[in-house]
Amino acid sequence: MFVSATFVPSIPQIAKDLDSTHAVVSLTVSLSILASAVGALVWAAYSSFYGRRWMYLWGVPFLCIGSWGVAMAASLKSLLFWRFVQMFGCSGGIPLGAGVIGDIYKLEERGTAIGVFFGATLFGLAVAPFLGGAAAQYWSWRNLHYFIAAWGLLELLLVYLSFPETSHPGTLGIDKLKRRRWIHITWVNPLSSLWLLRSPNLFAVTLASTLVLITDYVLLVPLAYTIGVRYGIANEAIIGACFLPNGLGNFIGAPIAGRLSDVVIRRWREKREGVWFPEDRLRATWIGGLVMVPLSVGASGLITTYVGGPVGLWLNLLCLYTNGMGVDFVFNPIGSYNLDVVRSQSAEATAASAAIRSLILSAATALIIPSIERIGVAWTDIIAAVLAIIGQGIIFLTIRYGDRMRASVDVDFSTTENNS
Repeated sequence: MFVSATFVPSIPQIAKDLDSTHAVVSLTVSLSILASAVGALVWAAYSSFYGRRWMYLWGVPFLCIGSWGVAMAASLKSLLFWRFVQMFGCSGGIPLGAGVIGDIYKLEERGTAIGVFFGATLFGLAVAPFLGGAAAQYWSWRNLHYFIAAWGLLELLLVYLSFPETSHPGTLGIDKLKRRRWIHITWVNPLSSLWLLRSPNLFAVTLASTLVLITDYVLLVPLAYTIGVRYGIANEAIIGACFLPNGLGNFIGAPIAGRLSDVVIRRWREKREGVWFPEDRLRATWIGGLVMVPLSVGASGLITTYVGGPVGLWLNLLCLYTNGMGVDFVFNPIGSYNLDVVRSQSAEATAASAAIRSLILSAATALIIPSIERIGVAWTDIIAAVLAIIGQGIIFLTIRYGDRMRASVDVDFSTTENNS
């Protein structure tokens, strides 16, 4: 998250250094999302064969090498290549983390654990834009990526010294081999995780979370050209600081949303006299998906268009904070739901969802600035708000018909007996 978010505020300086345009350099954002999709699938698939620990140890070197390459990039082509390597290396964080949580936490504790995990992860998202903007303004965007490479080496050391394997004994693919070499290299199809999405339930919540997450990108990716231009902010550090409310909303909202989803599933289980219905957890998404997300993104577009001065800027910052919290109130229950229904394949399910989400977001992100240039900020944000409401409608249908949807396609769903 940190690596991804530090890049956006420095786009104007990168465009200037590489003699390119803002819109063209913004394509690196789409490429980063694509790299995250590919990487998530690879690391998740291999984590089920070799284990979570080894995937962290293999992924971080890609991050270090890619960061060094980004810092040395002398052309747009080299920037795109090394940015892909960089994001590929760090893309295993979310699916591997979700897999670890699925390994060690019980059903009714999982939402809280996911919330704390996302809260810690999103702390980087909260501070990254400001640090990225400050680095671009007062230091150098190249030096920032040299620093990320050095930080990656420290992470590698910490994982090697202190992170144990969490997969249950005998569950890994390598544990099931009758014969194996001292260094055993096996081909694992990274696309196999996508086959889980033939389940209507998993595909539906993936699509719904994507439609909600689009609002985040609509607000943040063009921020320098919407809020920055509208309110006369040219300093990259100040532009980066404008990202802080959204990151702060993510950081605060994540543990609250996770805890709420656990409370909801416990209460509905009590109402059903102990019967577990996985889709009950999705009821925790209502306040975020129906209220906070669509209202915040729609209001931001209208405020940016019609309200100038400090009042408009402060109202926009409030919208960014609200959107950050609202996205968490949808995203976290869905993440916990994926762990609930396919616990034995939690990393793969998370990676498959992230991959499809990333592919859609990479295409949507490339359209944001052209859309703003063509139809304006207000209409672009209103369209995003409508998409978020459609996503919440998909969640409603999943709650209503979840049992029938699970019965239609079985992907080795978890049961009460093996999901305690």
